[in-house]
Amino acid sequence: MTWEELYAGSGARRVDVPTYAFQRKRYWQNAPVVQLDVTSVGLAKTGHAMLTAALAMPDADGLVMTGRLSRQDDPWLSDHSVFGSVLLPGTAFVELAIRAGEEIGCGVLDELTVEQPLVLPEEGGLAVQVQVGAEDETGRRAVHLYSRSADSDADEAWTRHASGFLTAEDAEPVALAAWPPPGADALPVDGLYERLADQGYDYGPVFRGLRAAWRRDGEVFAEVALPDGVETEGFGLHPALLDAALHVGLLAEENDRETSLPFAWTGVSLHRVGAAELRVRVSGIETGTLSLDVCDATGV
Repeated sequence: MTWEELYAGSGARRVDVPTYAFQRKRYWQNAPVVQLDVTSVGLAKTGHAMLTAALAMPDADGLVMTGRLSRQDDPWLSDHSVFGSVLLPGTAFVELAIRAGEEIGCGVLDELTVEQPLVLPEEGGLAVQVQVGAEDETGRRAVHLYSRSADSDADEAWTRHASGFLTAEDAEPVALAAWPPPGADALPVDGLYERLADQGYDYGPVFRGLRAAWRRDGEVFAEVALPDGVETEGFGLHPALLDAALHVGLLAEENDRETSLPFAWTGVSLHRVGAAELRVRVSGIETGTLSLDVCDATGV
C-alpha cells in the first residue's frame, strides 16, 4: 500500500521536511574559556612550550620555572614509547634545563644526568618544575628537574628526575656547509624504525625523523627532520628532532646491543632556535658515548 492509498480521503497532504533529520539550531551561549594569567599570581610568562612560567627567588640568586605536561595537551610526547611506557625523552630534559639557564643568563648545559625516568600517565598531567641555584665560585649553577601529579595536594612530595650544572661558557658554533659530506658512503636507513620496534623502541611518527645517513672515517652524518605540521615555536630545539639525531648511533651493526636511552649529557650549547630540519655529524659511536655537531638545513 502507498502513502496516497493509506491517507486517501483524509485530507492529509505532503509537507517539506528538513533534508537532514537532526538539523537544528542551538540558542545557548558557549561558556567562555578562561585562561589564567600567570602574572596575576606573581609569576612571569616565558613563551616556552613546556615551561610556561618563571619565578625569581626573592632572597637568593636563583630561579624556578614551572609547566604542565600531559599526553592530551602535548600529543607528540606519546610518540616516545619504550617497552610500552611513554617516557619524557632525555632530549626534553636538555631542552628544559637549557631554557631555564637562558632565563638567568647561564644557558650552556655543562652536564646533566637523568636519575629517574619520567613516565607520562595515560590520563591527567604532571606538574614540572626546574630549579636553578645560585652561582658558585666556578661560575656554574646547579639545576634540578622535578615532577609530580598536576592534581597533587600541596604537601605531596616531588620526584627528582635529573640534576646537573649550567654555565655561561659557550662553545664556538660549527658549520656543515658541504652537503652531502664529500667522500662519505651512504648508509641504508629504510626499515630502521621497524627494527627498533623489535628492540622495544616504539617510536611514533614525530620521533621517526631520520631521513638519510652517510659514513666517513669513523664519523656518521645524517639528515633528520620533523614531520609536516609539527610546531617548533616555543622550543629552543624540538626534543623529537634532537632525539632523531641520536638514532644515527643505532644504525651501525656493531651497535646492536641491549635497548638503551641517553641519560648523561655534557657541553650542550644552543646557538639558534626554531629548526625543523638538521644536518648532524656524530662520532664516538663505537664507544657508546656520542659526540654531536648539529646544524640547520643550511649548514649553519
